[in-house]
Amino acid sequence: LQTAYEHIYEQVLPSVVSITVTSVVTETVPYFPELPFNFDFPQQEVPREYQQRGAGSGFVWDKEGHIVTNNHVVSGAERIIVTFYDGTEVEAELVGTDPNADLAVIKVNVDPNSLTIVPLGSSADLKVGQITVAIGNPFGLKNSMTTGIVSGLGRMLDAAESSTAQGSTYSIPDIIQTDTAINPGNSGGPLLDLSGNVIGVNTAIESSTRSNSGVGYAV
Repeated sequence: LQTAYEHIYEQVLPSVVSITVTSVVTETVPYFPELPFNFDFPQQEVPREYQQRGAGSGFVWDKEGHIVTNNHVVSGAERIIVTFYDGTEVEAELVGTDPNADLAVIKVNVDPNSLTIVPLGSSADLKVGQITVAIGNPFGLKNSMTTGIVSGLGRMLDAAESSTAQGSTYSIPDIIQTDTAINPGNSGGPLLDLSGNVIGVNTAIESSTRSNSGVGYAV
């Protein structure tokens, strides 16, 4: 089993990327004019912009430079930087999103020969107890691997950035539940079977502390 884990890491790591995004966030803050007299003016609010940074993971889909990640990783991004396992950094563009599935596709313009495509599996025949592996960048710790099992199937997960016309949140069906450690920064990275094939996209955790508590979800 140890040899299998080592092989998965060596095979898949070149396909997994770290994604850093920069967004411009606008918020309103109270404003009190400076006056020479103590007048009781109504409180005013003014907009203020600041940059917000976020991070996640992704994996190379094809030799054309398409990379799959979570929608919530890149949503609202002004700039997207992809870092490969060897430290190479390139800028990426957002080319497709599906908020209802919390999936997105970004694209990098690099030499196709430098790209390693992650092998794809199938989630159709998964069984509870099947061994799973996650490779990503939890807490910014690049090139990290964790292992576990499929701990549940057929879960429902709210797509936080998607809502219906009635205002209710859309739920993503057929979610894979795993006890493989998934933490902030793992989002968008691959969930793999013991052959190193992608069976899901790591998306969320069930935790009151925003860190792994043994229940992770993959689309």
